Amino acid sequence: MRLLVAQPKHETGLEQLLEELQQQELFDAVLYPEGYVADENAVAILCDIAKQYKKLVITGYRDRHQKDRALMIHPSGTIILERAKSPMGGLLYSPSVAEADDLQIGYLLCVEILQGLVGLEGQANQLDFIAHPIGVGMFSEEQFAEWIDTATKIAMKFKTMIIGTSHADGSYRNCGISIPISYCIDASGKPVYISRNDPRSWIVDLKTGQVEKL
Repeated sequence: MRLLVAQPKHETGLEQLLEELQQQELFDAVLYPEGYVADENAVAILCDIAKQYKKLVITGYRDRHQKDRALMIHPSGTIILERAKSPMGGLLYSPSVAEADDLQIGYLLCVEILQGLVGLEGQANQLDFIAHPIGVGMFSEEQFAEWIDTATKIAMKFKTMIIGTSHADGSYRNCGISIPISYCIDASGKPVYISRNDPRSWIVDLKTGQVEKL
């Protein structure tokens, strides 16, 4: 499977996704950030898009209360993972693993990365990869280093690839500081790539570990 890993700007529609789908022959699935899908109406539209293009879609959306929720859509257009975001300091919500055909996919929503080491235990057996949609970029170099270090430990513990991406714009609680992030770490803990302040999309071949920029 080839996975498109995107760093879009925030938008009310799905324009960047639709634009990138014009190159649909290059990938089989897409990973977009937390909150990329603006509302519940757009979720229904995205299900139709996933079905039309026969793509697995991994992202997150905002509900009517402006709360972030997890979202994964099968290429048939069926939602295969949907849940609330886990509370900080609490346990990782279940389900955080979804099955898509012959793939077992782990899912961590933004700050849930800090709950993943313990939280995925009992939910994760043999994962093909872990997806990590992030809302906005890192608010400091220290946070950037901490999240990459944590992702590395998760990859090594569960012996699987972990891939994360944020929006290209916006900042945590509008603090004005944002380091856009996109990364992929393999099952041994080795970085396949780590991108900062570079909003281009990547394509990761999950089988070979090869990457390329769009």
